[in-house]
Amino acid sequence: MSKNTKVRNVAAKEHDSSYVRAYEDIDLLKKATLRPVRIQLEVLKPELYLNALGITQSIVCFGSARVRPEKEAKARVAAAKKELAKKPKSKVLKEKLAEAEGLLSLSKYYEVGRQFAKLVVKKGQNRFAIVTGGGPGLMEAANRGAFENDGISIGFNITLPHEQRPNPYITKNLAFLFHYFAIRKLHLVMRSKAIIGLPGGYGTFDELFEILTLVKTNKKENIPIILIGKEFWNSVVNFKALASYGVINQEEANTCHIVETAEEAWDIIAKFYKIK
Repeated sequence: MSKNTKVRNVAAKEHDSSYVRAYEDIDLLKKATLRPVRIQLEVLKPELYLNALGITQSIVCFGSARVRPEKEAKARVAAAKKELAKKPKSKVLKEKLAEAEGLLSLSKYYEVGRQFAKLVVKKGQNRFAIVTGGGPGLMEAANRGAFENDGISIGFNITLPHEQRPNPYITKNLAFLFHYFAIRKLHLVMRSKAIIGLPGGYGTFDELFEILTLVKTNKKENIPIILIGKEFWNSVVNFKALASYGVINQEEANTCHIVETAEEAWDIIAKFYKIK
């Protein structure tokens, strides 16, 4: 090694923070001032992948990550009862059992979500990709229905305090990881031709009311918004009550179709888009 080369190497080490190509400098990209660049990257990356495959239309399925298939849900109830039997006065264990029983009552919608995605693939003739938040539970059910029937299955995952990996039913190289909820929502909505809300919690409600607001303000074209699970949705959201207070009008109170089965949900979409 020549003397000049040694000098250059020493000089580079002395500037190890600044002497890095900007596009390779992860510490730089993590700085607060680079947030606009990170946001732009999150917009662009999925766009490049989806455009390359010609994916322009999707049906988005929201739902709880906690709702499992019936067999698994029953096992969790049994385990919770066993724990409570050992400490019958435990408030924590009583709450745990109540939660497990509540989730068991919703477990039938795992199969409904799976069957709905199957209908989208088969009757929609692969016109629509199935898109979810990419996680477990009812998101997994919808991805699974599409994946098992050779449809396009997309997952938009996001970094959370509790690590969440993409479910195994997502088409290869169509699982994406987001940091910003806003950009994830952008990608969830921008290609959507229908929204399916299965029973869920804060995340499901967040997405539902976001899309309702976007449609109401003409930021998103009118599309079918379908809620599956009559007992659940009619008990947790009272659109008629909102209208009675005047904060929404009667037409807006009827924006969502509330149904019980996968077939009912698909029929609404087929009628809207005149699919035979």
